Amino acid sequence: MAQLRLFYTKFILMRVSFNSMLFYREFEKAFKILLPHEIENLVQWMLEFTKSKPELRYCELKLL
Repeated sequence: MAQLRLFYTKFILMRVSFNSMLFYREFEKAFKILLPHEIENLVQWMLEFTKSKPELRYCELKLL
């Protein structure tokens, strides 16, 4: 079940990545529902995902 939450969160983040504010809000929501080890996994994924999307870079600065 936990893996499904993480998978779904990544799916949603990919879908809203066109808008940096939506991306940031969804990332904040994920922090409320995911377990600590899932959050670590999500942060690593986000850092990798935003390498090619400079418009989302400010989100990683706000969250980390």
